Amino acid sequence: MGANKKVLVIEDNLNNLRLITYALQRSGYEVISAASGEEGVARAIAEKPFFVIMDIQLPGIDGIEATRRIRSSAADGDLPIIAMTSYAMRGDREKILAAGCSGYFEKPIDPLTIIDQIHNLIGEP
Repeated sequence: MGANKKVLVIEDNLNNLRLITYALQRSGYEVISAASGEEGVARAIAEKPFFVIMDIQLPGIDGIEATRRIRSSAADGDLPIIAMTSYAMRGDREKILAAGCSGYFEKPIDPLTIIDQIHNLIGEP
């Protein structure tokens, strides 16, 4: 389950980053991170992760723009990108999915169930 699979987490909040990193590492993933949208796009292209966790509120370009850039880049077009947002307002879900995200979760996440939720979303057993 997830062994030797690299996951990119694009998140500027250290507490959120620690929480999702802990949950991913417990499930056998190697976690790499980026603290801005621009850095996240560059790392997604360079590292070719198994999937991306994308915070929507980021310094610089936001998660929606970062997702669009990854989708139109040399990174794998099928790369699952999972958005995390602290407030999904009406219309946000559509914007997030239209940008190319595979799905999204609202914060705060539950570190005990988030991996199962991610696996359901990306079709991993």
